[in-house]
Amino acid sequence: MSQPQTAVTYEGVLNLIQKVARQTRRTERKFERMSQETTEQLKETKQMFQKTAEQIEATNQAVGSLTNKVGDMVEKLLGEGNLVAQFRELGLRVKTHSQNKVFGEKGTSDSGEIDLFLEDGDVAILVEAKTTLKMDHVNEHIKRIEKYRRFADAEGYAKKRFVGAVAGTVIAENVINYAHENGLYVIIQSARAVEIIPQPDGFVAKKW
Repeated sequence: MSQPQTAVTYEGVLNLIQKVARQTRRTERKFERMSQETTEQLKETKQMFQKTAEQIEATNQAVGSLTNKVGDMVEKLLGEGNLVAQFRELGLRVKTHSQNKVFGEKGTSDSGEIDLFLEDGDVAILVEAKTTLKMDHVNEHIKRIEKYRRFADAEGYAKKRFVGAVAGTVIAENVINYAHENGLYVIIQSARAVEIIPQPDGFVAKKW
């Protein structure tokens, strides 16, 4: 037996239309909120990217400035500082020099860069320059010289010996003492002069 059909009335149709309209308005409001939230998120993301880009730019400028300072410092060591003549007075007859000497295969653990490379026949002086020289820089330079020693051996320069030196415009007394204890020459640069700091009694330059 078939179910009796409900009569379609004007009021019923009107209620259905109103119900659909309410649902439509709720859906529209929901999408509006979602759209607004998405817009805000995109705005925040854009601000984050902009801030990150500004930080990267500031970092690049700081690194560039520091690189320029170190480069200027090395130029001063060689120029008005007359570092070559001072090493000659210590018995190291420097004949040639080069800056930013890169060695090893880039990206490997045995690669590196030497700020100033002074050569004296069978001996070379490897100089690391920092505006403010710290203990960690001394340790890093010792490792750098050891790496260069391995590189030189692999390249057939086993007979050549290497001497280390560190330079800075600001160097604490304990850092000077530590560098000397490890057989490194210490060079200090002021606005007026460049000087190889006198070595303590019993100092012997370490040769790698």
